[in-house]
Amino acid sequence: MPDKTFQFLNVQRQTPRTVPVAIRVLGYGEIAGDFGSSQAGQQAERCIDCGNPYCEHACPVHNYIPNWLKLVQDGRLMEAATLMHETNPLPEICGRVCPQDRLCEGACTLEQTAFGSVTIGSIERWVTDEALRQGWRPDLSGVQETGKRVAIVGAGPAGLACADRLRRAGIAADIYDRQNEIGGLLTFGIPPFKLDKGVVRTRREVLEGMGVRFLLGHEVGRDIEFGQLLDDYDAVFVGTGAYTYVDAQLPGRELHGVHDALPFLIGNTERLLRDDPPAHAFDFRGKHVVVLGGGDTGMDCNRTAVRLGAASVTCVYRRDEANMPGSAREVKYSREEGVEFLFQRQPLAILGDDQGKVRAVRVIETALTDDGHGRARPQNVPGTEYEIAADVVIQSFGFLPSPPDWLRSHGVELDRSGRIVTGKGASLPHQSSHPRIFAGGDNVRGADLVVRAVYDGREAASSIAGMLLV
Repeated sequence: MPDKTFQFLNVQRQTPRTVPVAIRVLGYGEIAGDFGSSQAGQQAERCIDCGNPYCEHACPVHNYIPNWLKLVQDGRLMEAATLMHETNPLPEICGRVCPQDRLCEGACTLEQTAFGSVTIGSIERWVTDEALRQGWRPDLSGVQETGKRVAIVGAGPAGLACADRLRRAGIAADIYDRQNEIGGLLTFGIPPFKLDKGVVRTRREVLEGMGVRFLLGHEVGRDIEFGQLLDDYDAVFVGTGAYTYVDAQLPGRELHGVHDALPFLIGNTERLLRDDPPAHAFDFRGKHVVVLGGGDTGMDCNRTAVRLGAASVTCVYRRDEANMPGSAREVKYSREEGVEFLFQRQPLAILGDDQGKVRAVRVIETALTDDGHGRARPQNVPGTEYEIAADVVIQSFGFLPSPPDWLRSHGVELDRSGRIVTGKGASLPHQSSHPRIFAGGDNVRGADLVVRAVYDGREAASSIAGMLLV
């Protein structure tokens, strides 16, 4: 057997081919292609098994990355998929939407050299997709049903991860969600060119095969009282996400042509799911679009606006590129698709014409100073104000939880921003101030990564099982 320890010297880092820009901007299909099995194996062989796997440490769910890369090298696809699921209930989704450049791949030992990191995310995606295509399913043959039942409020990544782990512990899991599709923002917030909705539907089939029951179109507090869940179930997990957008209080935000990022993305995805043509609000043909904000949601807005026919898309961010919160990969894709970036610009106001329509955004240049906490602080530079012409403005300044009234009425403590407080004085991780109510994901953290919501759901399930199965 040849020594492959130094395979990275012979095999260059490669990612799957993407759909050519001229074609991909015409539709909403996923732009990243797939590895073939031989290419995935070759890329996996670049791992040097460094003995101190920084990639594993940097991964929020602490995937056993070197271990499953070795299984891929050896052609043991099904075993690799099984090992992936030991730490991550949604690997095919995280393989698509995680900012690997800031997480596992950014921490890869090879990333610190001229050779470039192992393409961990693309391999993770290929393994799960291919294994599922070949019939891989979780083996629950050794699971003994306990008779315990848990209600999950919210079918987003935290809720799905929680359900997966509860079923592996022999605990029944019923997921309630107000939407008619599972996934939460996986389905309605992340555009299809990043995450094809068929991927989420396949995960639903896997979970239903595990015994998870979905009660969709059921809004807790409207269609069923939360107190009824507490009466009927042994515990409740709340994974309701963060849907309240941060309002920067910009003058002119009420003008016609101003959109808030999440309603904009959700509305466009809903029309795509219905196969509807663009309504007037989504007809950007010939229009100049300005997106305010530099996170991944802002990048989603950039690229969606391009597909809606915008004549130009300009992304305005108050810090420099090095301090952007968004994934470098998404910035790259935006640039490829024609988006112009204006860094170190602080929006001051949205300007309108005499008909109440957007005509421009007034910005001011910023200078960056050290705030003493490791991130540059933007300060406005006097005398540098100017206008950017715009027909459409999309505000993407972040999101906060929208705590339903039934949380407080059942004694669940919230912080000042509406996030559910967990762990404070509780005996178990992810336990709220009510001993039978657990929570995780964005409604605890604020808007954050999908993979961290997956971690919360996984760990909350462990706490719930620890409480119920003593």
